[in-house]
Amino acid sequence: MINVIGLGYIGLPTALMLASHGLAVIGTDCNEELVSTLNSGKTTFKEDGLDEIFNTAVKLGIQFSNEYQQTDMYIISVPTPYDECTKKIDAKYVGAAIKNVMGVCLKGATIVIESTIAPGTIDKYVRPIVEENGFEIGEDINLVHAPERIIPGNMFYELVHNSRTIGADNRIIGEKVKEVYSVFCKGEIVVTDIKTAEMTKVVENTFRDINIAYANELAKICRSDDMDVYEIIRIANKHPRVNILSPGPGVGGHCISVDPWFLVGDYPGLANIILAARKINDSMPEFVLERVHDIMIEKGMTDLSRVGLYGLTYKENVDDMRESPTLQMLESMEKHLSGNFVKVYDPYIKKDVVPNQFHDLDEFLNTVDFVVLLVGHDEIKKNMDKLRDKVILDTRKICDLNGTYRL
Repeated sequence: MINVIGLGYIGLPTALMLASHGLAVIGTDCNEELVSTLNSGKTTFKEDGLDEIFNTAVKLGIQFSNEYQQTDMYIISVPTPYDECTKKIDAKYVGAAIKNVMGVCLKGATIVIESTIAPGTIDKYVRPIVEENGFEIGEDINLVHAPERIIPGNMFYELVHNSRTIGADNRIIGEKVKEVYSVFCKGEIVVTDIKTAEMTKVVENTFRDINIAYANELAKICRSDDMDVYEIIRIANKHPRVNILSPGPGVGGHCISVDPWFLVGDYPGLANIILAARKINDSMPEFVLERVHDIMIEKGMTDLSRVGLYGLTYKENVDDMRESPTLQMLESMEKHLSGNFVKVYDPYIKKDVVPNQFHDLDEFLNTVDFVVLLVGHDEIKKNMDKLRDKVILDTRKICDLNGTYRL
């Protein structure tokens, strides 16, 4: 039996994939409401294919519990935030999960950490916990790092087709874990050492962050001299070895916006390009607010309550708001203003999470004159005609209506 610890955006799909391919799985989470929802036959977030694979896994016997199980394999998929002051990883959730496993596991159990962690995290935080609890690593407990490599909106395709990395102290243990993931993963599965596995995942997301930062910096440069950044990128990308990304309102999600900070925090003075990229991408929500301010002045608008922000999630067609640029913008507005008067709407966020949040597109549009497009949900792409009488700032290059403002 496999006990999957943490049933969020990574742990739940992983548990379901394993169970739907015939393995005995119990998913554990400390959130009682979440476990209760799953046990009632309902999923806890939206994702294409999630309900179907959930139903298959339930039929094949997957179970959900708040309790850790006595077994010989654990997959830990808990959050790994970073300390905003030191920029170092906060491994408290991983540490707590390891301690709980120590209380129930069988001798010889294998603990697989899927959570994204900074290079050296297992050496600094995990091994000491195991040893302090009287377990000998390699005898009583086997440690493995298998960093997740999926993105909301395309989770199940990527679980099947993306390559995976298995980092282990012992090659034989690594190969055994590889066999487990091979029941559903068709991509190449590479077995290596733990620290290399830790580093490769962080490096992957940092590479993407740097490339996004380049596009965002170009947007700022072009805006300063009245140039069209999108036209410039379009022409530059005709070069066979150039592939510049599109600028945007910022970087969200729990990977690209967080993982590079692990390198900045652990390698001060060395991660200079990485730090610069992080600062550029973190500055984009403020840059969007400056654009809103300038456009309002140009249009003679003074009433902030007639401005609407479309989109709360960090990417299109998902309900994941983690580190979203919109939330960063709202936080910035709260710092500079006595109250947040803008209207907000997102079709994927059903509960009220911010002030002045709407749950119907038409009602939202009827209350605003200026719409800031922050997320390219399919819904708004299909309803562009409803924006014809609005002032529009399109931060995602999805609107072709005449007079649309861009970054």
